[in-house]
Amino acid sequence: MSERIVVDPITRIEGHLRIEARMDGDQIAEAWSSGTMVRGIEIILKGRDPRDAWAFAQRICGVCTLVHGIASVRSVENALNYSIPANAQLIRNLMIGAQFIHDHVMHFYHLHALDWVDVVSALSADPKATSELAQSISSWPKSSPGYFSDMKNKLKNFVEAGQLGIFANAYWGHPAYKLPPEANLMAVSHYLEALAWQRDVARLHTIFGGKNPHPNFLVGGVPCPIDLNSDSALNAERLAKVQNIIRQMQVFVDQVYVPDTLAIAGFYKEWASRGEGLGNFLTVGDFPETGMNDPSSYLIPPGAILDRDLSTIHEVDLNAPDQVQEFVGHSWYDYSNGKNQGLHPYEGETRFNYTGPKPPYEHLDVDQSYSWMKSPRWKGHAMEVGPLARVLMLYASGHEQTRDLVDMTLKTLDVPVKALFSTLGRTAARTLETKIIADSMQTWYDNLIGNIRKGETDTFNDRLWEPSSWPSEAKGVGFMEAPRGALAHWIVIRNGKIDNYQAVVPSTWNAGPRDPAGQPGAYEAALQDNHQMADPRQPIEILRTIHSFDPCIACAVHVTDPDGEELVQVKIK
Repeated sequence: MSERIVVDPITRIEGHLRIEARMDGDQIAEAWSSGTMVRGIEIILKGRDPRDAWAFAQRICGVCTLVHGIASVRSVENALNYSIPANAQLIRNLMIGAQFIHDHVMHFYHLHALDWVDVVSALSADPKATSELAQSISSWPKSSPGYFSDMKNKLKNFVEAGQLGIFANAYWGHPAYKLPPEANLMAVSHYLEALAWQRDVARLHTIFGGKNPHPNFLVGGVPCPIDLNSDSALNAERLAKVQNIIRQMQVFVDQVYVPDTLAIAGFYKEWASRGEGLGNFLTVGDFPETGMNDPSSYLIPPGAILDRDLSTIHEVDLNAPDQVQEFVGHSWYDYSNGKNQGLHPYEGETRFNYTGPKPPYEHLDVDQSYSWMKSPRWKGHAMEVGPLARVLMLYASGHEQTRDLVDMTLKTLDVPVKALFSTLGRTAARTLETKIIADSMQTWYDNLIGNIRKGETDTFNDRLWEPSSWPSEAKGVGFMEAPRGALAHWIVIRNGKIDNYQAVVPSTWNAGPRDPAGQPGAYEAALQDNHQMADPRQPIEILRTIHSFDPCIACAVHVTDPDGEELVQVKIK
């Protein structure tokens, strides 16, 4: 019997993910992705006031913070044909944009970079040579020999005191690490700088939404009135702070994040031919200029790309019953009409049918059900969502800045266009879209200021706020491009209450198990794409590809009862 590698839990992610891989020699032959906790938010929301749904749905995840709130309010607005003022749309764009930039920078430095950066190797770096390297790729001011000497001493003190903390329990010294010590010291220094940087970036959400994480939202707009002279509204002082935060984000992205990505990627070009898998990519679109009903105004266009064909963008209709469907053939769920059918989310069900193993256990029975995630499909196709899908969609649709950035990246790394379809391409795409969105934030801010100067200060539309004016039955879909990929919430409203609610999230698109036809999900397919293992006991290659998706399994698995009481305890002996 061939060897099976088990990584459980996958670390440096949010949530509970198990990966099993069957080896054929030193190559991964097959892989299986399992979400190991149940999801039940749809049950919690049934019977509630649709206007309150965002506050519950937003707690699907503590990392994405605002994205489920945005998708939820958009679903209600769509169901009730509910428009919002232009200022509210711009403020939402700014909040979503800040989430992207914060999330992507944090992911690169604190969740993914350590797959490529050997922290312990940095202890042997020459600070002067590190300074020369840093100054050769960027004008970032914190690049002097003295600065890197201080950072090296700080890291040395951590090690000598036995307080590696966040740097503990890794595969330091693994032969797959290729960066020279100076590049490692530079990256570790920027890791620590990003920790301080992110504190200020998060303040943008508190200015518009009152707090972070989980800022406040409102069906019909945003909860921040505009009054330049009021201490209790969005005033001139707070708007000036927003401008400063945008500039801070742009500088760090331009002078640290982008140069670091290119510098590190240059040592790992072999990863430009590993880890794609599916070749199918999906976006639902986001960042509208004129409203959600005008996809032509979106910064990120909706569409589907099949079999790497960038010459054809297929139209996506989230309301069409034959386009998006969820399957449970290999999930620990059931459908009333059997496990092998697909259901559109308007008809979706959340029915538990757990017949899996109880811990401790060695291997999953992958011929049966093996995950608490469903398997979404678009027109029957398994699809990848996320930064790579969005950059490919922008590139294919002729977005000028994206084409320039992609072409610059390919030229700098001296790799062909097909390198986009890889673990390395996925990581680079996240960096490039961060710059695109950071630059766009200035435009949205300028437009907001322009509206205010013209006397347009509305941020909320109270039309249809009373349920007595609603139709007896309504349904709608709220969608957005979350940092990790396409996100949509489908809602069915009957007599003023939620009758059905289904969320199809990025990590179910990417991390879901095989469907009844045997098609693997994006994680599974990516791991089956040219992965040679240097040491199966230290499977850093698995971590590199899985982390390139920025997994957030909490979005896909969670459980409580309607009163918030604990339902189950699992003890592992």
